[in-house]
Amino acid sequence: MAKAKAATTSAASPGGAPLHRYRSHTCGALAAANIGTVARLSGWVHRVRDHGGVLFIDLRDHYGITQVVADPDSPAFKVAEKVRAEWVIRVDGKVRARPEGTANPDLPTGDIEVYATEIEVLSEAKELPVPVFGEPDYPEDLRLTYRFLDLRRESLHAIIMKRLEITRFIRERMHGAGFNEFPTPILTASSPEGARDFLVPSRIHAGKFYALPQAPQQYKQLLMVSGFDRYFQIAPCFRDEDPRADRLPGEFYQLDVEMSFVTQDDIFGTMEPILTEVFEKFADGKPVTKGWPRIPYDEAIAKYGSDKPDLRNPIEMQDVTEHFRDSGFKVFAGMIAKDPAVRVWAIPAPTGGSRAFCDRMNSWAQGEGQPGLGYVFYRKPDGSGEALEAAGPIGKNIGPERGEAIRKQLGLKDGDAVFFAAGTPAKFYKFAGAARDRVGQELKLIDENRFALAWIVDFPMYEWNEDDKQIDFSHNPFSMPQGGGEALDAATKAGRDAILGLKAYQYDIVCNGYEIASGSVRNHRPDTMIKAFGIAGMGPEVVEARFGGMLKAFQYGAPPHGGMAAGIERVVMLLTGCKAVRDVALFPMNQQAQDLLMGAPSEASPKQLRELSIRVMTDAKAGG
Repeated sequence: MAKAKAATTSAASPGGAPLHRYRSHTCGALAAANIGTVARLSGWVHRVRDHGGVLFIDLRDHYGITQVVADPDSPAFKVAEKVRAEWVIRVDGKVRARPEGTANPDLPTGDIEVYATEIEVLSEAKELPVPVFGEPDYPEDLRLTYRFLDLRRESLHAIIMKRLEITRFIRERMHGAGFNEFPTPILTASSPEGARDFLVPSRIHAGKFYALPQAPQQYKQLLMVSGFDRYFQIAPCFRDEDPRADRLPGEFYQLDVEMSFVTQDDIFGTMEPILTEVFEKFADGKPVTKGWPRIPYDEAIAKYGSDKPDLRNPIEMQDVTEHFRDSGFKVFAGMIAKDPAVRVWAIPAPTGGSRAFCDRMNSWAQGEGQPGLGYVFYRKPDGSGEALEAAGPIGKNIGPERGEAIRKQLGLKDGDAVFFAAGTPAKFYKFAGAARDRVGQELKLIDENRFALAWIVDFPMYEWNEDDKQIDFSHNPFSMPQGGGEALDAATKAGRDAILGLKAYQYDIVCNGYEIASGSVRNHRPDTMIKAFGIAGMGPEVVEARFGGMLKAFQYGAPPHGGMAAGIERVVMLLTGCKAVRDVALFPMNQQAQDLLMGAPSEASPKQLRELSIRVMTDAKAGG
């Protein structure tokens, strides 16, 4: 390998002192004020361009790119001819102005270039398995295997730095609001946070296991019992659950928060301004909701078919059951007559009033496993100025009066349409919500250039588990039921429907169709805690065994407290415009929960297994 002289004193600063071994400036620092000086740069060769025998090297480091020039008269020319993309080199040279007409206004260093007098190759690079220059569309598994190369790409590098800026700003705002950052244990006990635990075998205590925390839930509540008033942490969380686009497999980070002597309104009043400011600072000028709406869970389901609605979509569903009762559309009318729980929901589609669009939506519904998606679209008959006609098969069956009543209720106009979903809402609301989303996307009704935030409040305390035929916690099991222990007693006496109707002081923050945070006012009373878990089928002995530490602490004076946790990756994903949370993580796993770079998970050696008193059952079903 040809190499220029690796001198440390051959070049000097304007004051005569020897230059640093590797650099006097970063690749983003030189500007017009440095013209005429000697500089030393080190970095990666971003690309090499040969213009008629004159070589231009774009030299890149963490801070930026500087153009280096070597012509045949340069003593560094022979080495410059040999360097290739992603080689790491040191360059000495004179800073000069770029020739007239060649300045690059898009680069901070675009007014200057460095005429190379010496180049030292610090490290060569093999042929790249994935390119660094540009935005190549390469298979994700290949990119994750060579993530250290993927992270060199300008866009991904910038996303990671933006993530650090966001978390730094969050910390500043939390400290400014009187919170203190407390670290909580990583090795802990198993806890029912809603997903499988990652278990860690104990060598000292054979046959027993630690668990990695799904969240610092119990510890942060214990901190409140310990007399600390305002806790926060950018906390790592570990959950052994299937990967999905809005959550990293295995591990993720969240802004974890807890406060003492607070009501739900206190928590909202503290955290809403902080998170609004986070979004405003990093939204690149996009509007951010001020004065977040508070939408009850039941209303969110009825209007949007989701507890994490995208409020940029203006469509709101409505109940139109009475318009179909005893109507000529026998499918819906028969369902309504047979079962009083049946409802018909309408999904308005402004500007969607063409048979082609309605048929396309019907085909989409069939692709979703539904028999179809009934519709009516409104038009002027024969182009006349008469009352609008409710067209389509359903419109003909229900007649003009009912069609007009539906149109008036929904505020529809000429050229609009409406789709219908019917049945028991608990069974169809998710499909109705997906149809609302689809209509909004297809008709381009969604304002892509804003952040629409809201609180979803009054979540159900419990839900019915159809598989196990039992009542389960709907969300966080440590939430306080609205009405406290008295409400639990009354619902227990009244029966299952009353229990399932109980609401909790539990809430989510949603933004643009994503749940970005979840929280609650906690159940801090030991007697109420025992009652709440008992309804979910866990007796006092189970609560004692699984949550003994917290139950014990509550018996010695626990303040009313509450908090929340916001997903860092989801917030960063939204603020950077990424499509998946993997794009905002340094070294994420793939969709099969594998770390392709480090080779995890991997087999343990026989010695390791013996030390841990573990035997691997090779015929065990994966994921069982």
